[in-house]
Amino acid sequence: MVRRLVIYADGAARGNPGPAGIGVMIEDERGRILKEVSRFVGRKTNNQAEYMALIQGLEAAAEYQADAVQVRLDSELLVHQLKGEYKVKSPLLKPLRNKAQRLLARYKVVGIEHIERGYNRAADRLANRAIDAAPLDELPERTRDNHQLSLWDQ
Repeated sequence: MVRRLVIYADGAARGNPGPAGIGVMIEDERGRILKEVSRFVGRKTNNQAEYMALIQGLEAAAEYQADAVQVRLDSELLVHQLKGEYKVKSPLLKPLRNKAQRLLARYKVVGIEHIERGYNRAADRLANRAIDAAPLDELPERTRDNHQLSLWDQ
């Protein structure tokens, strides 16, 4: 049984709102990758995608029955909102923050940490991969032309 998990989560939106993806990487206490998630989530704002990535990460982490979780995010807004330092004013974000809080409450020990974007590259790559892999009919017309280019830019 894994005692402590580290969750790296990131959301990406091309446009705000725009086509969005989420990326999650879950590690055990030794830094071994247990799970990766890359999912297209439709048309969302960047902050919605960030919360959705965290929620997906926490839901995926439940299968490991850990006692403690360390969440690492590159979104200062989410970190401050989750710690109660910023109010959640957006009606789009309140239910997402509440769901994340309920999922975090399952753990005996919770750490929420802001990390620089460079330390969250794996989750960012997974989030962007999800947008790149989205069906073209899910993308707005102006994004479709650039869609194929982004596949080659990685």
